[in-house]
Amino acid sequence: MIGIVGYGASIPKRRIKVEEISKVWGTKAENFKRGLLLQEKSVPAPDQDTISMSVDASRNALLRAGIDPKFLEAVYVGSESHPYAVKPSGTVVAEAIGATPEVHCADFEFACKAGTEAMFVTLALVKSGWMKYALAVGADTSQGRPGDALEYTASAGAAAFIMGRNDVIDKHDIIAEIEHTYSYMTDTPDFWRREFQFYPEHAGRFTGEPAYFKHVLSAATGIMEKANLAPEDFAHAVFHQPNGKFPLRAGKKLGFKTQQLEAGLLCPSIGNTYSGSSPLGLTAILDIAQPGDRILMVSYGSGSGSDAFIWKITRHIRDVQTLAPKTADMITRDRIHVDYGTYAKYRKKIKK
Repeated sequence: MIGIVGYGASIPKRRIKVEEISKVWGTKAENFKRGLLLQEKSVPAPDQDTISMSVDASRNALLRAGIDPKFLEAVYVGSESHPYAVKPSGTVVAEAIGATPEVHCADFEFACKAGTEAMFVTLALVKSGWMKYALAVGADTSQGRPGDALEYTASAGAAAFIMGRNDVIDKHDIIAEIEHTYSYMTDTPDFWRREFQFYPEHAGRFTGEPAYFKHVLSAATGIMEKANLAPEDFAHAVFHQPNGKFPLRAGKKLGFKTQQLEAGLLCPSIGNTYSGSSPLGLTAILDIAQPGDRILMVSYGSGSGSDAFIWKITRHIRDVQTLAPKTADMITRDRIHVDYGTYAKYRKKIKK
């Protein structure tokens, strides 16, 4: 049995409401709230970046796994907002959580699916028997050009997963078994950012139909056919969340009911956390999952591609759910709402 032995999340406490952004740019907040199902988004503080949130999420994953970080044989961080152009995030994370020096580190990039790339590779390494435990993180502090539609959604968060296998584990048990994986990729340039560009560019509506929906629906259909499963066989499903509307639309096109999608739908409350999007949704589902539940997870990364996973929850889930902060609590507790000026200062939108 291969799968998740520990998981954790990290979400900034600060938020900015859609109304606050709309007030500055003269747009109608209701268009974003109704059309894209957005309420507010997370805002990282000046001392929060992809690395610091990855460390927080990884520590929470270690709490649930109950293992010494020295047992981690790989630390992989997927992000499109690594703090350094030349210097890995993974080494800093590994050092901070106590996993160095005998550990393999790498940074992953593939727009918003960099986090699931890391998950895919760690699962393969554990399954092969090369490693006992491997840590995969999806984290981002994404940016949107002032006044652009992305500014209403681009946010911050991190999710971390420790993968393991039960034939080398003593008391540390699999809480979510991986049953199937599947990937679907094409060269579809809907979103990009060249080196030295501060803000990304996107192809507007092009990012929906030929990009997001084609890849997400194809990956979801492909993995369900591979597993000989249908939407009714799943307790939960989580898709990449560029906004609140797209994952609901994708789920309904596939035949999922709203209640199967609700637990992992975080975008309306915290925005699009990019590489942390579907992974964070998975952490929220794991917080409430019951033994025997099946979960469909499908990521999306511009450029373009989707990774799909089917997880089967084991009886050990109940032993770990309360060992670290729950994702829903991070979303709702101790929020600090900021004005646009504070947000712009924190996100370095004001250039000297």
